[in-house]
This record gives sequence, C-alpha cells and structure tokens, in this order.
Amino acid sequence: MGKANVNLRGKDILALEYLSIEEIQTILETAKEMKNVIHRDIKKVPALRGKAIVTLFYEPSTRTRSSFELAGKYLGADVINITAGTSSIVKGESLRDTLYTMEAMGVDAIVMRHKAEGAAEYASKVVSPVIINAGDGAHAHPSQGLLNLFTIMEHRCPDGNFKGMKAAILGDILHSRVARSDIQGMRKMGIEVHLAGPKSLMPRFLFEEEGIVVHDRIEDAIKDADVINVLRIQLERQKSGLFPSPREYARIFGLNDERLQLAKKDVLVLHPGPMNKGLEISPFVAYGENSAIQEQVQNGVAVRMAILTHALAGGKE
Repeated sequence: MGKANVNLRGKDILALEYLSIEEIQTILETAKEMKNVIHRDIKKVPALRGKAIVTLFYEPSTRTRSSFELAGKYLGADVINITAGTSSIVKGESLRDTLYTMEAMGVDAIVMRHKAEGAAEYASKVVSPVIINAGDGAHAHPSQGLLNLFTIMEHRCPDGNFKGMKAAILGDILHSRVARSDIQGMRKMGIEVHLAGPKSLMPRFLFEEEGIVVHDRIEDAIKDADVINVLRIQLERQKSGLFPSPREYARIFGLNDERLQLAKKDVLVLHPGPMNKGLEISPFVAYGENSAIQEQVQNGVAVRMAILTHALAGGKE
C-alpha cells in the first residue's frame, strides 16, 4: 500500500463512515512512522509544536485519554485534560458553553468523549477547533477502529490489502461504539465481518447489510476467522435482563481455547479493554500467543499521533 495523496488538514474525525479509503490508508501509513518514534529513547518530534489540544472527557477512560495525551505530547503539542468531575460541568455548565470556553482560549483541537450520541458532531458545528471523537455514546469510536485496523495490518497484511479477510466480532454489538467503528472501517477496507452474541444484544439494522453475516452461535462466526475482536460485556446489561448470568454468558458466548481452535491457526485476537477475564474472554486466550491486546495499547498511541498530525497540520479550511 503506497501512501495515498490526501489532505486531512483541519478535518474533524467524527466517525469512520466519514473517512474515505484513501484517508484511512494515509492514517495507517503515518502510524507506522509514529510507532518508530514511540520506540526511540527520546519520544519527541516537533510536528505539532505551538499547537494546543484539550481532552474533554465526560466519561471515564484510561487507554483512550492517556494515549491521546501522550500522542499530543510526543508530537510537541501542549495538552490540557478536562474531566466532567473536576470542572465547571459539575456546576451545571452546558456542553455548548464548555466548548465556547475552550474555543475562546485558542485551542486547536478538542478530543472529546460524551455519553450522548452525536455530541462530537454537534461540537464540530458550534466551534472552530478540530473535533476528534473519542467516543459518543454507542455511536462511534473512530480512533479505536483505526488502531484495530493498524494492528491487523501489521500482523496479517503489511501491504495494506485487507480484502478477502474474515473478522469475527463477538459480544454486545448493540451498545458498542467500538463494534460500529470496526464494522465501518473493516467493511470499507474489504474485510468480511461476522457477528455473534446474544440476540438481545444484536442490533436488527445490521442484519441486511452487505458483507455482514450475523450468527446465532459464536462457533460459526469464529470458524476460519483471520481476526477475532471480543467486545467488553457491560455487566449492567445482565441486570437489565439482556443476557443470562455471567457464568452462562461465558459458557455460551465466551472466547476460550477450545473455541479458538475453530479459527485459523494464526488468528489475531483483539479486545478494546478493559477485559472481564473469565467472562467474554478466558485468561488463556487473553494472554496467549494469538493475542495482540497489549500491542493494541501501543498501537493506539501511534494511530492517535497520526490522527493528530494530519488533522492539525493547519486550521480548518
């Protein structure tokens, strides 16, 4: 895959459905270079020197928030963190007023996570800094989708040709922004997507889409898969009666060593984290030779460095 000649300067990164194949390729290629920076003794490049980035998180996060912060700092930008619990948000300040405040301070980009679907898109319409969606409800998590593609590319298709691959996504598809971004990105790049999980956690709107196959049994989704992405089960769903007891879930839908044998021998196992080990994934699989779960964390920094580099190469046009 050669570098695509595209310009992402000033583009809001809201969802993978808004990125072209060429734009995705550009980010993945740049992430390769950024991963080399992470491996240096001195992890600094001046690409974003003089730029200011705010991470605005209305929901908890470890991996996404810290990796965006590190990405900005490795690129030479000034990064400020704002969380809902330690800001004027607790005093009743609206999202719009918070965004206006950030804009008035002259920031160049706002990386935001919000529980409301569409919050990032709303932000992109009301203020001028570049908006990067770090998760909006169950809608989208584009940087996670991109880092998953990057991890797959490194392990399975270094030339960037994803076509003909089979990916299985297991678990709570209905409430997962990761699943939506994975499906959008994978389908765009030519990967066939197979889904499996409790019927109560499977959105009906996916059943008819081209290149997406929905299975009742996870064994059928896993069979001959090149990639398996296991989603975190949100235990509050069990309290709502949307899936059986944790023990029953692990027995029927959990990825264990026995089920892993149904996939290709070199299958790549992914998980967005944090994991419920023993529930959606067994410890043996999570830490086994097929797992790239820890590598996903490092790749998240590289991909987010690539996103920030392209989006902040200049102001909005």
